[in-house]
Amino acid sequence: MTVCTLLEGDIAASWTAADNTNIVATDTQKQTVYVMAKLHPVNPPELFGSILADHFLQQYPHISVAHVSIVVHRWARMSVDGAPHPHSFVRDSDEKRVVEVVARRGQGLSIKSGIKGLLVLKSTGSQFWGFHRDEYTRLPETWDRILSTEVEAGWNWRAFGSGLEEVKKEVESFDKAWEDARRITMETFAKENSPSVQNTMYLMSEQILAAAPRVESVEYTLPNKHYFEIDLSWFKGLKNTGEDAEVYAPQSDPNGLIHATVTRQDVASSKL
Repeated sequence: MTVCTLLEGDIAASWTAADNTNIVATDTQKQTVYVMAKLHPVNPPELFGSILADHFLQQYPHISVAHVSIVVHRWARMSVDGAPHPHSFVRDSDEKRVVEVVARRGQGLSIKSGIKGLLVLKSTGSQFWGFHRDEYTRLPETWDRILSTEVEAGWNWRAFGSGLEEVKKEVESFDKAWEDARRITMETFAKENSPSVQNTMYLMSEQILAAAPRVESVEYTLPNKHYFEIDLSWFKGLKNTGEDAEVYAPQSDPNGLIHATVTRQDVASSKL
């Protein structure tokens, strides 16, 4: 895990009067993370982040807001002689599980969970046509294309107004929501004959809201990672476009960046 802690409170004098009396030093925050990781469970990360954020408010009366961000890196056991090795691991991918927790004095805890860096690609089953066209448009319509993106998804939980004890009561929901969100993302991406990235991310969001009743809103950010066919007709009339396309090249920026937030009706989403 990579953990980041940020504190707000009665600390302005360090800037305005060179008075560090109320500063909770970086070293203090770092050592606190180590000690809390030893004394408490670190999984699910939503619980560990809540424990940390609550601790900072309990320990320091002059601190009013504690922010805790956690990135969980994917490590998997090595397969050796056909079996998982007991003490050797490999970094599985750049995909990360992420959590943001904010504790506000007298207001409880807000939690946002998510996925980042999940790189996916499918070689067909994607379309994009019927979009607005004018004199500035060069993109041709397509009914069959490669679709690739790097998934960034997040889901905001209904505020835990009673604080840490309320989080503990929901502890089993966090891993399930992450597993469901990851599964829904990949299954929908693979199975849907996508008319657009926009529609696909909306369908994903709807399913996550259905699977996690306490989640109030779902966010997706999906950049288009384009792969375009290469015209090889210059080489002895070699066909590599349309139905003959087999060789593609990834395209660097600029590419599209599509974002959506889907919220339950008649629910005010908790704000971090």
